[in-house]
Amino acid sequence: MMERMREGASSIWVKIILGLIIFSFVFAGVGSYLAGGSEQVAAKVDDREISQREFEMAYQNERNRMQAQLGDYFSTLMGDPAYVQQFRRSVLDRMVNDLLIEQRANELGLRISDQQVTQVILSMPEFQRDGAFDNEQYNALLRRSGLTPDMFAESMRTDLLRQQLLLAIQGSDFALGNEVAALTKLERQEREIRTLTLDVAEFTNKAEVTDEEALAYYEQNPQQFTRPDQVKAAYIELSGTNLKETLSVSEDDAKASYDENQNKYGTAEQRQASHILVQGKGSEAKTKAEDLLAELNSGADFAELAKTSSDDTFSGKDGGKLDWFERGVMDPAFEEAAFALNKGDVSGVVESDFGYHIIKLDDIKEPTVKPFAEVRDEIFAELREQRAAEAFYDLQTQLAEKAFEMPDTLEDAATAVDATIQTTDFISQSDAPGVLANPAVLQALYSPEVREDGLNSDIIELGPEHVVVVRVDDSRPEMVLPFDEVSANVKQQLSAVKGEEAANAKADELVAALRAGNTQVLADEGLSFSEPETINRMGADRQIAQVAFGLAKPADDAPVYGVTRDMTGNMLIIALDNVVEADVDGVDQQMSQQLEQMHAQQDVMATLDVLRNAAKVSYPVLDTTTH
Repeated sequence: MMERMREGASSIWVKIILGLIIFSFVFAGVGSYLAGGSEQVAAKVDDREISQREFEMAYQNERNRMQAQLGDYFSTLMGDPAYVQQFRRSVLDRMVNDLLIEQRANELGLRISDQQVTQVILSMPEFQRDGAFDNEQYNALLRRSGLTPDMFAESMRTDLLRQQLLLAIQGSDFALGNEVAALTKLERQEREIRTLTLDVAEFTNKAEVTDEEALAYYEQNPQQFTRPDQVKAAYIELSGTNLKETLSVSEDDAKASYDENQNKYGTAEQRQASHILVQGKGSEAKTKAEDLLAELNSGADFAELAKTSSDDTFSGKDGGKLDWFERGVMDPAFEEAAFALNKGDVSGVVESDFGYHIIKLDDIKEPTVKPFAEVRDEIFAELREQRAAEAFYDLQTQLAEKAFEMPDTLEDAATAVDATIQTTDFISQSDAPGVLANPAVLQALYSPEVREDGLNSDIIELGPEHVVVVRVDDSRPEMVLPFDEVSANVKQQLSAVKGEEAANAKADELVAALRAGNTQVLADEGLSFSEPETINRMGADRQIAQVAFGLAKPADDAPVYGVTRDMTGNMLIIALDNVVEADVDGVDQQMSQQLEQMHAQQDVMATLDVLRNAAKVSYPVLDTTTH
């Protein structure tokens, strides 16, 4: 129970219940959620479909997220086709679960108001600058994602609807006071134990192995004495890390770069404008915008008209005022019109991808340039970076050309780039050292062209300004090594097996005698327990704690015995002498929350099971169907 509660407190379902759908997932997938079309179906829930395009976008987004978290480890996992299939299935399952929850929320009549959607969008950190909602950043992010405000708001409404149902399930769970108290007592309980260690190495050293036994073990366990497929590798590694330190930059070089790129070392011209937006593309929207412009020309106040008539409700609350912007940020048509105005001017009707605008230019910030002394160090660093990249590219090009021109040796390539050819003894895919353990490098080493034909590999990119070329100098296939060659190893392994068996048998024998009340057996064997110690559930050795807390409470002052292994693999006999109960006053709020979260997790999973059983769910892309 304790372990399940700890797992439940950090489980994915609790995170789903407590957190909103990942923002990046919304941006990656929402466009396709709202798009129609007759395309291939990845999954179907009753009459609702998840398109192949939606699935691939969600899969790629989740893959990128995992890659950012786990790095090379995730790349290694993705090299396993079985793992890739399982990973793809988990993403599609999650999308199906989201759809099932959404359907159930709609069936229950749950609704999300416009005000709720607005509040969530206003509070999202991705749209904030200096702690406040930034309308320009909001619009810029939506434009990059190919979304209109309406599309994004609708996607958020769907996410919040699912969240509403999940939070309702969570809110229905509670923990009784006596239940929390009982679990708190269990969690804080301590146990007084003694331990006795049987050193497996001693039993191994005493084990006797005959030649006949060793040969039989060898024949029965050939996989243990199989040498893997191996190669001897030679390679040239090229890295730009140290090039920056070897390249010089003069003061004249830095000043020349400053003069040529002054726009990089200051601020561009910025403008602040207010606007009135009429969404839509038809004649009706254009006519409405022209009517609003006529009102302005007749003397209407721009800010008041923006508050009452602009479809951009966020800026409309502030009289249509937008934040400062420079060229390259706004919609091109909007930007062209805004930068053509003089301060205080009002534009005509301007058509953009978002509809029709009327723009008023509020203010202008002239461009500024920082003095050379202020940006000198930055320029030096940039020039070193730039020249190092150029030098690395030249070296990489020479390496690639020489390795290709002379495919049966790396000597010429090494000379061309002034590098050292590094070599290995025989290595396998499981023990390749350093850069050779990279999945792309291993794939090249074991490719037919490199391994069998003896050719140099193509340039393999390991990272920014980090490449390698490899070749195979020798190879040998997987094979079971001859008995004569591995006989010593066979006897050593068989001795270890016999030692393990003997230690296990001795532990069982001792525990049986102790449980029968025969403590003299310890003196006969020259063994004794350690001094008593008190441990809790989170003891230093979790294996000992797990066994000790799994033993029955001692009765009549008679110890209870159990067997486990310590962290070094030795046999460990545990004597449980006493259970120390905890004094619990009041309700432990943390325990109460953990218990409620565990219940919530179980309820969500049970709800999904019910929804899946009631719906017709099919996975055409995976060629499986469930009801």
